[in-house]
Amino acid sequence: MDDDIARLIREQRIADAAALASARGDATTASALFERACEWHLAATEALRTSDAGRAMRLSVLSRDDALIERALANLVASPQIAEHVAVSLEAHGDHAWAARIFESVGRSAEAARAWDRAGNAVRAAELLEAAHDVVGAARVLETAARRAPLHWPNHLALGGLLVRYGKAQAAARTLQGIPPDAAERLPALRLLVRALEQLGLEQAAAEARRELAAMGEVPAPEEPAAPLRPSRPPATRIYGRYEVVREIASTPSSRVLECIDTVRGERVAIKIYAGYSARGAGRDVLARFEREQRVLASIDHPNVVPLRDYFPDGPALVLDWMPGGTLEEMLARGPIAPARAVEIACALLGALEEAHRVGVLHRDIKPSNVLFDGAGTARLADFGAAHLGDLSATATAGVIGTLSYMSPEQRAGEPASLASDLYGVGAVLLEMLTGELGDIARLPSANHRDLDARHDTVVHALVALDPARRPSDARSARRALTALPWPSWFGAPAPRPSAPSEASRRRSNEMAEESARVRVGVAGQPDVDAWLERPILRVPLDPPTLARASAFARAEHPGLQIVYRVDRRAGEIWLDANDRPLDRWLTDEDRTRLASALDALHRAGIVHGNVHRSHVRLDPSGAVLLRFAPPAPDARGSHVATADHDREALLRLV
Repeated sequence: MDDDIARLIREQRIADAAALASARGDATTASALFERACEWHLAATEALRTSDAGRAMRLSVLSRDDALIERALANLVASPQIAEHVAVSLEAHGDHAWAARIFESVGRSAEAARAWDRAGNAVRAAELLEAAHDVVGAARVLETAARRAPLHWPNHLALGGLLVRYGKAQAAARTLQGIPPDAAERLPALRLLVRALEQLGLEQAAAEARRELAAMGEVPAPEEPAAPLRPSRPPATRIYGRYEVVREIASTPSSRVLECIDTVRGERVAIKIYAGYSARGAGRDVLARFEREQRVLASIDHPNVVPLRDYFPDGPALVLDWMPGGTLEEMLARGPIAPARAVEIACALLGALEEAHRVGVLHRDIKPSNVLFDGAGTARLADFGAAHLGDLSATATAGVIGTLSYMSPEQRAGEPASLASDLYGVGAVLLEMLTGELGDIARLPSANHRDLDARHDTVVHALVALDPARRPSDARSARRALTALPWPSWFGAPAPRPSAPSEASRRRSNEMAEESARVRVGVAGQPDVDAWLERPILRVPLDPPTLARASAFARAEHPGLQIVYRVDRRAGEIWLDANDRPLDRWLTDEDRTRLASALDALHRAGIVHGNVHRSHVRLDPSGAVLLRFAPPAPDARGSHVATADHDREALLRLV
């Protein structure tokens, strides 16, 4: 830097110094000085004169000059690694559309689709996913966008077209018929609607659509054949002789679930394959659960249990019927459930449990993610890996079997499970469907729906009574009690409740008063203790961001993540497991593998950790590493934006 430029900088004439550096051909200095002066356009222009393509792109985006950005992008794509790094950086700062363009330019379709979706361009995101043979992912993106912006008709049109192409004529017709006559998308929607209605054999409805097309001056093209179940792709991987792998739909440290085509029957199936888990011998327990699930499913034949088609001991692997309707967890995430439908689902679960209990099986892990729906919308109970066969007094220890939010109090206390324990799980799921609240068993269903009353509160709360003896005697009795009442088939609104408490609410108040005394406040730096479970707990304030993170930790269900015990909305706090100790040694390769697996599970659950630091790595009672719940740390600009790549990079820096 020459003296004239240095003098101008000392005089705080940064823009003048930058202009002088540019005039003298020093583009690097000029760009840095223009950036200091917040002259983004000039800084980007100077950066384009240098070989720093990544910096030129970032500055061009800050300038908001599309022509300049296009120039920078053309230079950037020659360096794919730098381009990906820039795209991640832009995405972290909310510039999703330009991040998507960069990802596309270097062939990273999945990342581009994610960025386009976050930029609000679900149609382009779906196009990329469909091109990558992820048809289900494309449909999910468009369905979510259509719910998020119900009057943005391009999303509905794209979803209808996708459904028509893959033979889902009924769903396509329903989607396309919702596009109103005054929408610009009505004409292309009618073209697709005619095809869907013809595929369904609804000639009269198809004729009406054709007449509307003719009135708009167009004659519809003849129907094109529906696409096969799977798009054209390279030869599929075949496993166990007859099953072609379509995609992986779920993965945990212990198993993988694949969507496959049975080439003999020409039908879709789900194949659950034991993946093993080597950390401290856990694989033996997981394998035992896997084999137990096979024995249980072989002993139960019920229309509300996911059927077992085949079992391969060499995997081992379970071949199960395909459940195209997704899970109850996904249904709850989409919005409220009408009481009649919620009770219908609960009764289906009780029917499945009645048969399981009849042959001596306890499920012990009732939760929304284990409730699947077949093509007709019938609820079916899945995942009998936690079940116990033959001995109904088996002990289930919290944190080992079951998920805490739906686990009965006696199971959490390490006491023997019973028929009543499974009924509690159904009650907890039903209460969540009726109230939208997770883990708040004192919540009254009638507070969420004006057409429910104290009778409905009583029968639901009987299922989640803290004392097992006060629950229904068996699954059949519980089902009869639920079906004896009328349940509205529409979504209601909360209504003012009478000032005098009902008998049910008084009983719940008494029970919750007993429960409120369960916390012993820690002294001398010791954690608080849940006196009921005699376990140390960490209580953190409840707010929407913290709840979202806690929910993701719970969904991840990984042994390397801190356990989320409870969401206490009344007290405004979340309870976390505090039964750990500081990390007092160097990390081993096994530790890093466990932490990486925990982060992957967290990312699949929809969030990043954002604060992977040694202070948040603890040791559980067995001495295995544990990643603690923590809010994301702010970066140098004070932002809390983080990405999965940031988590992985932080893990690499841990010692």
